[in-house]
Amino acid sequence: MVEVLVASVVGALLATMAWPTYRSQWQRAGRGEAIEALQKLQIAQEHHREMFGTYAAELRTLDIATATRGGRYRLALAAQGVESYQARAETAAGGPQQGDKGCAALTLEVRQGFATLGPDGMCWNR
Repeated sequence: MVEVLVASVVGALLATMAWPTYRSQWQRAGRGEAIEALQKLQIAQEHHREMFGTYAAELRTLDIATATRGGRYRLALAAQGVESYQARAETAAGGPQQGDKGCAALTLEVRQGFATLGPDGMCWNR
């Protein structure tokens, strides 16, 4: 009986130590959903610019949903003139990515065709 108790305590201790690493990797994998959505948005924007000479100011113009396919993130688009825009993917309230503090919002800012990723490369799994 004591051996079972000791084995249980050791197992619980190992699980407690492994949980933060597991959670971190799970959140990192979840960011892929935001990255994919922002990349699709960027492609749609470049197509729109090719066709009309300017970037679109609204997601619906690009036929892009306001949420990622898994619902982990909400998308927003802000035009900053005809040659630039900023797209954001913010964690959805109450969603599984909500605890992702350092990368709660991924940004893609494009100025004259050049992209800047934010808040930093770590959030983009680099």
